[in-house]
Amino acid sequence: MEARLAGAKAGVEARRAVRRWRRREWRGPRCRQRGLGPIEVKSLDGVPPRPGSVAGPAELLALFRRVPREHRRDSIAAVGEFAVRGVDESWLTWARPGQQPTREDWTVWVMMAGRGFGKTRAGAEWVSQKARETPDASIALVAATPEEARRVMIEGRSGIMACARSGAERRGMRWEPGIGQLTFASGAKAFVYSGAHGESLRGPEHHFAWCDELAKWRQAQTAWDNLILGLRAGERPQAVVTTTPRAIPALKAVLAIGGVEKTGGATRDNPHLAPGFVETVERLHGGTRLGRQELLGELIEDVLGSLWPRDLIERSRVAPVTGRGDIARVVIGVDPPASADGDECGIVVCGLREDGIGLVMADLSEGGLSPERWGRRVAAAAETWSADRIVAEDNQGGEMVESVLRGGVRAGIRRVHASLGKARRAEPVAACFERGEAKFAGAFPKLEDQLTGLISGGGYEGAGSPDRADAMVWAMKELLLRPAPQPQVRRL
Repeated sequence: MEARLAGAKAGVEARRAVRRWRRREWRGPRCRQRGLGPIEVKSLDGVPPRPGSVAGPAELLALFRRVPREHRRDSIAAVGEFAVRGVDESWLTWARPGQQPTREDWTVWVMMAGRGFGKTRAGAEWVSQKARETPDASIALVAATPEEARRVMIEGRSGIMACARSGAERRGMRWEPGIGQLTFASGAKAFVYSGAHGESLRGPEHHFAWCDELAKWRQAQTAWDNLILGLRAGERPQAVVTTTPRAIPALKAVLAIGGVEKTGGATRDNPHLAPGFVETVERLHGGTRLGRQELLGELIEDVLGSLWPRDLIERSRVAPVTGRGDIARVVIGVDPPASADGDECGIVVCGLREDGIGLVMADLSEGGLSPERWGRRVAAAAETWSADRIVAEDNQGGEMVESVLRGGVRAGIRRVHASLGKARRAEPVAACFERGEAKFAGAFPKLEDQLTGLISGGGYEGAGSPDRADAMVWAMKELLLRPAPQPQVRRL
């Protein structure tokens, strides 16, 4: 992640250098040539190019990024004003991965990303380019409400009007909010529609469509169906959906379309956000359902009949625990894998507060661990948390499980043998969460995903095996559903 951010920041610095050079250094005649085709590079960073070599805006920006900062202005000046203008004005040089489709043969492109990722800018740039290329185009702009279409998609700081490449292009636009129509300098027209009035899209025919925040539309399915049925003008009609994810049926149906192009990203991917903003929101919401949805751009679904619905998990969340503090007992649940190449080894640390509330305190599960490695991991956790007991399932390995753990831990070890399915034996523990007798001390995304897949009555919907969830269940059953052990002298 840090390397990706460093690369993005280097690109931002190079693009800013291009803009500074254009504002302050160029004094020659303005180039009248139209279009931004390949640019011949005569000299760059003192190294002459191969004979006949050419570079477009994206290639030039990549070259500028590699030039040391102190030599960057000279290198930019060497390629000439027309080439620099191409770099500055081309969206392809500014867009990050996720803000561009990865292929051309798509009809629907869904950009599902966190807040502040740059979805609006990408959608506005795409619409603007289609308007330049297709002067007779009819374009649908669909938002949750007409007011949001105006305020975000058209007049916003990242909206269509802000994406005009020149003063002439901006002056050539005619925006008529009273009738919800935007006419581009090329002659193309865009029409505003509301996702709250799906029937308004019945009848109109369009070449292109931009749907913003589809997950917020009040009549999402009706509006989408009518839009797609009218997307039939021109040689290749296309629709772009930019949205923060919410698991509504309409969005899931769009994502299930065969051949749909999907891109996205996280809030953190945008290097242009205010300093400290990302750190603040991640500190507040990192790892929670809200954070994963609104910051990471993940589509988080509830499974029908789940023992741990998402809202139960969120209601059960409390502040993380960093030490024993008021924790009366600590138990580590272990669900060993059948082999090092098999499923994850579930290792979950749980504690019982002095007030009788059970806490999930740490998830140390990992895949690809040999018995020696997961044994060391359990031993380290027992030492860190001063564990009172380790509960380990012995279905996979029998006495081998205890022998692996005996070698490195001082806590008591209890072997358990599973006779019921994972979901069945999780039901009493889920009931403890429902009654408020158990909590999550922090956020554990992978564990929580597995818990939501455990179905009341038996069964599991999810990838792989819910080994993290099983380890947590064993530890919580030991803490909440078994009589407390009598005090005894600990082994040294």
